Amino acid sequence: MDIVIKILIGLVAFLHCYFLWFEMFAWETKGRKVFSSFPKELFGQTKTMAANQGLYNGFLAAGLIWTFFIQDAEWNRNISLFFLSCVAIAGLYGAYSVDKKILFVQALPALIAISLILIAA
Repeated sequence: MDIVIKILIGLVAFLHCYFLWFEMFAWETKGRKVFSSFPKELFGQTKTMAANQGLYNGFLAAGLIWTFFIQDAEWNRNISLFFLSCVAIAGLYGAYSVDKKILFVQALPALIAISLILIAA
């Protein structure tokens, strides 16, 4: 089960590195494809805001990557649960306020990882 948990944490971290990249560096190109319902004329005006969001996604990814280096099992579990919970809450809010797809892309993998960590404890 530990391998599955690590794979899920790695997946969530990778996704947030991707979110960082497109929100900080490709907002006006890739961002238009990801958020196709967002008015095209607003991408330039919201570039700084998107970069800020990307930075926060990077912090979430960094926290999840950090868990791969924590040796103490209890500390690892707690840090993993904290950062996965942050991702899940952000994903649930995003699904509610922006697009239902965010539930499946962001929140669901984090919620599955949280569930497996709690079951394995």
